[in-house]
Amino acid sequence: MTPVEPAPAPVDLLVDWDLAARTAAVVGRPGPQVPPEEAAAVVAELRTASAAATGHVTGVTGLVSPPGPPVRVVDRAGWARANALGFRSLLEPVLAETFERRGRAPSGGLTAIGSRITGAEVGSLLGILSSRVLGQYDPFAPAEGAAKGAGGAGGRLMLVAPNVVHVERELGVATSDFRLWVCLHEETHRVQFTSTPWLAEHLVGEIRGLVGELMVEPAQLAERLAEALRSVPDLVRGGSASPLLEAVQTPEQRARLARLTAVMSLLEGHADVVMDLAGPQAVPSVATIRERFDARRAGRGVVDQLLRRLLGLDAKMRQYADGARFVRGVLAEVGMTGFNAVWTSPNTLPQPAEIADPSAWVRRVHG
Repeated sequence: MTPVEPAPAPVDLLVDWDLAARTAAVVGRPGPQVPPEEAAAVVAELRTASAAATGHVTGVTGLVSPPGPPVRVVDRAGWARANALGFRSLLEPVLAETFERRGRAPSGGLTAIGSRITGAEVGSLLGILSSRVLGQYDPFAPAEGAAKGAGGAGGRLMLVAPNVVHVERELGVATSDFRLWVCLHEETHRVQFTSTPWLAEHLVGEIRGLVGELMVEPAQLAERLAEALRSVPDLVRGGSASPLLEAVQTPEQRARLARLTAVMSLLEGHADVVMDLAGPQAVPSVATIRERFDARRAGRGVVDQLLRRLLGLDAKMRQYADGARFVRGVLAEVGMTGFNAVWTSPNTLPQPAEIADPSAWVRRVHG
């Protein structure tokens, strides 16, 4: 008797994840070319710097986390593949529940074409991002060695070696200092999640809830997406159109997105503050690195600025600045021990309005 092949999961019917990874590798390109012996030295130093960063982060924050798997030093294509798998793991239960609720799965004929189109689109986005990301702690990553779609608690710290080399050359800074400085930021993210076990689950629930709401009425989603695309000419002219993700939200969904943005601002701002607090002891040239790195963030060309606004990357930069101001404001009032109350529960995370008003968070949490 011929065995029956299991039906593909809805998440695989809607996105060709393999095509996404292949497309990202083409769009992202390999990055700067270095001799094999130099590449091996870069990888070794990044691993050493990542291990050294743990003690500096713990010393500054007072947060203690269990040891995790060693850092993965990857190229651009490897980063994109890992994130395609992460997206799939994040979306799989939401899409399965959506189609179960509707009582039907997407039709095979349409999805065969649609999944390739969507896969190419996702891959193009990942390819663009893969040339910009220096490192990433992904708290939603499946456990190492888990089969595709198996899920499970994981967490993955990655450093993108070609991008680190590219930026340190562009800035003209001391390579050892810059590599440790980058690791301080990414290690702070790892400590945030591993020392606060509820945080990843909370964020996953919020993100899946938002995606699930967007999937309820595909016709409305398509209409909002079309409206967002019509805003592209305004972006080209320098107008104030919203990024695509923001433009597809209802008022209720915008409120959920605002809560998520507040949390992401906290995480990014906290990591930026920690890397600068640890810097003077760990990174002798931290002042030079920070000055040149911030100037690089601001000094983008017209095409790059358009891409950043269209993809919402400008909002990412605001998260660093807004979150850092929030963290520094709280530290000025209650110190690091008082600030660490933020990691107590979802109720102590900053609300959207509190990101711009640290004193309001202090009054609410500390009475």
